Amino acid sequence: MFEAYEADIDVVELEIGRPIEERVDVVLFDTFAQHEADSNDVATLVANGRGEHVVVFTWSFSRSLITSALGQGAHGYLAKSMPAAALVDAMHRIAAGEIVVSEQPRPRAVVGLDWPGRAEGLSARESEILALITQGKSNAETSAMTYLSQHTVKSYLRDLYRKIGVRNRTEAALWGLERGFGVNPHRLDDWS
Repeated sequence: MFEAYEADIDVVELEIGRPIEERVDVVLFDTFAQHEADSNDVATLVANGRGEHVVVFTWSFSRSLITSALGQGAHGYLAKSMPAAALVDAMHRIAAGEIVVSEQPRPRAVVGLDWPGRAEGLSARESEILALITQGKSNAETSAMTYLSQHTVKSYLRDLYRKIGVRNRTEAALWGLERGFGVNPHRLDDWS
């Protein structure tokens, strides 16, 4: 996604579960299969100090999530549907001290953006739900974490079962584990 911007930005992947040695200007916090911005994860990242500015990078755009993230000290709230040029521009503005909240994402194909399960035909939301059930989350927990109704979660599950060729939740969780959808128990340990 950022290949055309290598002269403008350096992408530094901060691996969860490993000591963080590099200081970064902008931490792009991807909420994929994690608690949303109303959890204390944003505050943990802000308090760390190794990232100058923390930005939530998400598909979820409820007013309460944006307010919570900004209230915890986030410097931005950006949609995963943003084109690369707009995302790079927003990160430059955030690095300069501006608070940036992008427009609510519209469903569309996003060029250059990838997620687990995309090659198998799963949408980003289906992949996120699969990751949550692979982590052992119930429909109620998945519903709460994604701000979807339980009925909607069940609909997503039926569709993704069909797409990946499984019959039930257990088979789907095994399929997810085999393809890297499992939970990382050290998700934010090194950020505290």
